[in-house]
Amino acid sequence: MRNKNIIILILIIIGFFAINGLFFTVDQTQKAIVLQLGKPVREINNPGLNYKLPFIQNVIFFDNRVLEYDSAPAEILTQDKKNLVVDNYAKWRIKDPLKFYETVKNYYGAQERLDDIIYSELRVVLGKHTLQEIVSLKRSEIMTFITENCNKIAKKYGIEVVDVRIKRADLPPENERHVYDRMKAERYRQAKKYRSEGMEQSLRIKSETDKEKNIILSEAKKKAEIIKGEGEAKAIEIYGKAFSQDKSFYEFYRTMEAYKDSLTKKNKLILTPENEFLKYLDNYQGNK
Repeated sequence: MRNKNIIILILIIIGFFAINGLFFTVDQTQKAIVLQLGKPVREINNPGLNYKLPFIQNVIFFDNRVLEYDSAPAEILTQDKKNLVVDNYAKWRIKDPLKFYETVKNYYGAQERLDDIIYSELRVVLGKHTLQEIVSLKRSEIMTFITENCNKIAKKYGIEVVDVRIKRADLPPENERHVYDRMKAERYRQAKKYRSEGMEQSLRIKSETDKEKNIILSEAKKKAEIIKGEGEAKAIEIYGKAFSQDKSFYEFYRTMEAYKDSLTKKNKLILTPENEFLKYLDNYQGNK
C-alpha cells in the first residue's frame, strides 16, 4: 500500500511538471520560437497562451520592443580628405524571430552584425561627402540614406533598423590645430575682403559727395553771377537816368573816379598844366 502511494505521488509530480511544461505565455512585449531538440519548429508573433510538448520542446523569447545599439567611436575619411572620429548609435528591433535565431542566434550576435553593417555604410556614404556636409548642410539627408541602406541589409538577419544617428563627430587631435589655423586664415581673409569693400564704398561715397558739392557750388556761383549782373545792369540804368539829367555832373563824377584810380595809386603821371585832365584841379586851386 505504501509503495502504491509513493507511485501515485510520483505520477502526480510528473503530471504537474508535464502540465506546467505544456503551456507557456508570450508577453505583449515579446516574440517567441519553439525549438524541438534544438531545431525551430514554430514561430509565435502574437501575445497570449501557447503550448509545447514537454521535455522535447523548449521556448526562446525575444524582445519585441525597439532596442538600442551604441557603437564605439570609429575614424572615417571624408571626401575632402578629412579624418573624422564618428560616434554613432542606432535603434533596431527583431522583425523575424525565426530568421533572427537562424542567422545571429542572440542579441550579442545581432550587435556584432549591426556593428559591421552600420560602420560599413557609414564609411562608404560619409566618404562621398565633405566635412561641412556631414556636420551641418546635409546631415539629416545623409543619415536617412544610411538608415535605409542598413535596413535593407539587416532584413536578411530578421532585423529592422529603425534609425541611425551620429551622436558626435570630432576631428582627431592632430587635425584640430590645422583646422583651427585654416578657419582663422579664412576669417582674416573675409575681414580683409570686408575692409576692402568698405574702403571702396567709402571712396565712392566721397566721390559722389564731392561731385554733388561741385555741382551745388557751380549752380550757386552761376546764380550769384546772374544776380550780380542783373544788379549791375540795374545800377547802370539808374546811373544813366541820373547822369542824363545833368551832363556836367556826370563829367565831374567820372573825372573824380579817374583821379581816385590814378592819383591815389603809386603811379607816375607826367602832364602839362594845360592838360584837360587837370582842369578841375586848376579850378580847385583858383578857388582856394
